[in-house]
Amino acid sequence: MGNDKVQKEKKDKQQYNRSNFMMKVKDFFKNLFRSRTGFLGFILVFIVIFMAIFAPLLAPHSPRQLNLRERLTPPVWMEEGNSKFILGTDGVGRDILSRIIYGSRISVTIGILSVLLGTLIGIPMGLVAGFYGGKVDTVIMRLADVQMSFPFILLAMYLLSILGGGLMNIIVVLGIGTWFKYARAVRGQVLYINELEYIDSARALGSKTFRILFRHVLPNTLAPIIVVASFSVAAAILSEAGLSFVGLGVNPEVPAWGSMLSEGRSYIRTAWWIVAFPGVAITLTVLGVNLLGDFLRDYLDPKTEVRETQ
Repeated sequence: MGNDKVQKEKKDKQQYNRSNFMMKVKDFFKNLFRSRTGFLGFILVFIVIFMAIFAPLLAPHSPRQLNLRERLTPPVWMEEGNSKFILGTDGVGRDILSRIIYGSRISVTIGILSVLLGTLIGIPMGLVAGFYGGKVDTVIMRLADVQMSFPFILLAMYLLSILGGGLMNIIVVLGIGTWFKYARAVRGQVLYINELEYIDSARALGSKTFRILFRHVLPNTLAPIIVVASFSVAAAILSEAGLSFVGLGVNPEVPAWGSMLSEGRSYIRTAWWIVAFPGVAITLTVLGVNLLGDFLRDYLDPKTEVRETQ
C-alpha cells in the first residue's frame, strides 16, 4: 500500500508539472500573438531558422556553383533578369538567393553557439561572484571591467588575426568576448536573491552550497539570462558579418552574409543587388531577434505587461 501511495503521488506530481508547463507555454504564445512587434520578431526569426534547417531543399542552386556566362545577372524583375536567378548572380555567376539561404546557417550557428559558450563561462562566474562576494567578487568583476574597456570588435580582430578565421574560431572569440554580460546580469540577481528568506531557510536546514546555488538561486536568474542572450544573438550575427566583411570571418568558399557584402563592394555601382540583398538579410534577422528580445524582456518582467498596442 505504501509503495502504491508513493507511485500515485509521483504520478500526480508529474501530471501537475506537465499541466503547469503547458499552461505556461499557452500563456507565452497568447501574449506573443497579442504583441505586434513581438510576433513580427518571432516570424522573422522563424523564417531564418527555417531557411537554415531546410537550406538544401529551399535553395534553387548550389551556393558554390560558378557560371561565368551568367555573371552579374540582375534580379528577375529587371530588364536583363533571368527567371533561373530570382535575386541575380554575383561576379562569378553564383546565385545570390541560394547563397543567402545557405548563409543563414552560418548566422544561426554562430549566434546560438557563441551565446551558449558565453553563458557557460559567464553564468558560473556570476553565481560565484554574487554568492560568495568579497575578494572573489572583486577579482571577477575587475576582469569583467578590464574586458569591457576594450572595444570588442578590435579585440575580436586582434584575436582572429592570431588564431586565423574559421567558424569555430569565430564562435570561441565571440563567446569569450561576451561572458561578462552574463556574469554581471547573474551577479546582480544573485545579490538580491541571496538576501531572501528562503535562502536563509535552506542554509538553516543544512543544504550544501552546490544545492543552494543550482537548485534555489540559478532558476531565479533565468529571466535576465534569457533577455541578455536574446540580444547577444543579434550582436553576434552583426559581429560575424563585420568580421567576414574585413576578411577575418569564415573561409571564403563558405557562403556567409558578411563575406557576400565584402565580395560585392567592388560592384556596388554596377551590380547593386550583390550587396543589397545580403544587407537586407542581415538587417531583417537582427531586427527580428531584437524585437523578440524586447518582447521577452517585457514578458519576463513581472512589473511590465505585454500590451496589444505594441
